[in-house]
Amino acid sequence: MRGFDETILDDADDTVRVRFVVNGRKVACEVAPRETLVDCLRDKLELTGTHAGCEMGACGACLVQLDGRAAHSCLMFAVQADGASIDTIEGLTASGVIADLQAEFHRRNALQCGFCTPGMLVTAHELLSQIVQPSRDEIRDALSGNYCRCTGYEAIVDAIDAVAKARSEGGGTT
Repeated sequence: MRGFDETILDDADDTVRVRFVVNGRKVACEVAPRETLVDCLRDKLELTGTHAGCEMGACGACLVQLDGRAAHSCLMFAVQADGASIDTIEGLTASGVIADLQAEFHRRNALQCGFCTPGMLVTAHELLSQIVQPSRDEIRDALSGNYCRCTGYEAIVDAIDAVAKARSEGGGTT
């Protein structure tokens, strides 16, 4: 007869098959029910642009687009995203939808160590898809869920503001 502890350990080793569309590609993974989406993306799919920072949803480093909306992948189990469409920073980059944001972040030195940058770009992309010309206060408010220890945020706000203005004028970045 098995003891209680053995049963718990056996259950802990069980995996579940999940399926997603990640960056436009159908994928399937075997995950433990307790495995977070960020760990699945990084460890199973080798999409390391999504970072595990605070693992409490406060820093924004783990942001991905889940069915078109920014979501903290550290707060979600991979099984909760089964059947979802997920875009990581790699997918947003490959599709070109954030090329102007990336160029402006680079031009304005709105990144330094780069750890927070993928989450910042996901936030900026979502903001600009909802508000064509956000005010600087709206940009700051949108960024309130992202934490950066290097830049002081002004260059990030400047970059997003410049891209918003350029897009609303129908051109590229300034």
